[in-house]
Amino acid sequence: MKKILLAFTALAMFTGAAMADGLSANVTLASKYKYRGQDQSDSEKDVVPAIQGGFDYALGGFYLGNWNSSIGFGHGTEMDFYGGYKGDLSGIGYDVGVLTYYYPGTGASPLNTTEIYGALSYGIASLKYSHTVSSKYFGIEEGEGTGYLDLSANYEIAPGLTLNGHVGATLLSSDAKNLSGLVNYTDYKVGATYDLGNGFALAGAYVGANKKNVWGDINKGRLIVTLTKSM
Repeated sequence: MKKILLAFTALAMFTGAAMADGLSANVTLASKYKYRGQDQSDSEKDVVPAIQGGFDYALGGFYLGNWNSSIGFGHGTEMDFYGGYKGDLSGIGYDVGVLTYYYPGTGASPLNTTEIYGALSYGIASLKYSHTVSSKYFGIEEGEGTGYLDLSANYEIAPGLTLNGHVGATLLSSDAKNLSGLVNYTDYKVGATYDLGNGFALAGAYVGANKKNVWGDINKGRLIVTLTKSM
C-alpha cells in the first residue's frame, strides 16, 4: 500500500496565465520529486534526483500538453496528459480542463488516475479545484469523487526574484477513507524562484504535509531545489 500511496504526480501549469500560441517545452532537474506534499521516491532519503520535462501546444486559449518524470515506483516513469482552455474576463483568469496520470509499462495500472479541474486567478493569487472522475485515486479504491483544493500565490519582490507560497487540501471520498483507513490532509510549500535569464530558472522551497502519523514519512517536510530550462 505504501508504494501505491506514493503515486502522486506533478504538473507545472501556470493557472490563469496566458499561453503564447505555438509549441513550447521545458526540462527540469529536481533534488527530489514531491507532489501534493508527498514523496515520489525513497522516503528514507532527502535527495533523490529526478529528471522532468514536457511539451505544450496552445492555440487561441486552447491547449494540449504532456509532462513526464522519473519516479520511484511504477517501472520508474510517469506521464501526464492534459488539455483545456484558458482565458481572461475583466482581469480574472480562468482555466478548465482534464488531466490523466499514466504509468507506462504496467498495463492496466491501478495507479492511473483522471481528474477534471477548474481554476480562477487574480493578481498574485490563484485558486484551483481538481476532481477525480476515475474509479481509483492513485490506487486507492473507491477514489472517484476525491477532490484537491489548491491556493497559491507568487509575488515578485525584486527583478527576477519571486516568492512562492502554496497550501493545498486533499479531500478523499467517504468510501475511499472508509476502505483505506486514510484521512484528508493539508500540504504546503514556501520558497522562491530566481530567473537566471535565457530561459533558466532556479528555485528552492520547503515542501511537506501534515497527518504524517497516518500517511508516514512520504509527508515529511523537505527542502527541494530545482533547475528549469524553458524553450
